[in-house]
Amino acid sequence: MKHYDYIVCGAGCAGLTFLYEILSLQNLQQKKVLVIDSNLQKENDRTWCFWEKGNSRFENLVYHKWENLHFNSTHFSSTLNIKPCVYKQIIGIDFYNYVLDFAKQFSNVTFIKEEIIGIENENNLGCVKTNSGTFTAEYIFNSTFITTTRNDFKTPNSLLQHFKGIEIETTENYFNTQQATFMDFSISQNLGTAFVYVLATSPTKALVEYTFFTKNILLQNEYDNLLKDYINNTLKIKDYKITHTEFGVIPMTDFVFEKYNNRIINIGTVGGAVKASTGFTFKNIQKQIQQIVALLEQNKKPYLKRSFTDRKFHLYDSVLLEVIAKNKMKGDEIFAAIFKKNKPQLVLKFLDNETNIFEDLKIMSSVPTRIFLPIAIQKLLNTWR
Repeated sequence: MKHYDYIVCGAGCAGLTFLYEILSLQNLQQKKVLVIDSNLQKENDRTWCFWEKGNSRFENLVYHKWENLHFNSTHFSSTLNIKPCVYKQIIGIDFYNYVLDFAKQFSNVTFIKEEIIGIENENNLGCVKTNSGTFTAEYIFNSTFITTTRNDFKTPNSLLQHFKGIEIETTENYFNTQQATFMDFSISQNLGTAFVYVLATSPTKALVEYTFFTKNILLQNEYDNLLKDYINNTLKIKDYKITHTEFGVIPMTDFVFEKYNNRIINIGTVGGAVKASTGFTFKNIQKQIQQIVALLEQNKKPYLKRSFTDRKFHLYDSVLLEVIAKNKMKGDEIFAAIFKKNKPQLVLKFLDNETNIFEDLKIMSSVPTRIFLPIAIQKLLNTWR
């Protein structure tokens, strides 16, 4: 049995963000750290996009930026200038390699490529079991589904955000690199809320991603057929080659995630970092990890409490999920109404969980009160019982 200060379970976005943050701080970078993941040979499996003012924590990794976002639906279409915000793209493999290379400078960091069998509290320590042995730590930072499953997150109104994206390269100049298609809802909504991203990084290269908010995922060939149809008939591109493919499933749920259990600190998706109503993840993970690391730096227990703001936006997300899940209003209609009646900067601020109550009310007035208000009242009543 080997003992560490911290054990990081899972070397994905959340785990590696945590590792980078503690190694960047003088009074934490000497901590003895163990990172366990069954796959440390990282692949380019993700593309993260987010908006923000100023520079990102990982600004040097930003692959492309856009100041204009195009929103499109049968209800409302517009190209939105989001200044002073900028929409940014980070390629997964660039992030993984950057953090892993940075961590190689520290002899106090150990990586183990193994399957995790169990994570538990034992004798007031965190305990991780693998096939080769047992490891203990003062705290375990867990981003895996070892202690729970995706089924545990299901509630009556849970949805899945599932998407398949392909990077295509054309022989001719087709794309506008100054503008990202943020949400194109002009496609069929027969299977549920669906939209397409088109993220152009050069005049001949773009990531085209088909996204759904539904209960069930599709077969891989169904995504392929939909992408092909969109590229051929909407983008009017016939001659192209596929240079990269990615697929993902993100839980959209109003489940209240357990942020910690004694020595086990849940981070990332299992720590509730995913925005329930949209699936936005990367920026939320950065916020979550920075809050946890700030507590460690102050020599405090890294326990994040649910704040009033957390509870407020959890309610908003829960209401929206129910409206979409029970088909009380179509997702494309909801987002069209919000973007049509508000400045894009305010909408993005709301989606970042950073608006005040007066700004919240302005956003809420964009959608039908008769649909949303009764659900919100019922949820509030249920929390008080």
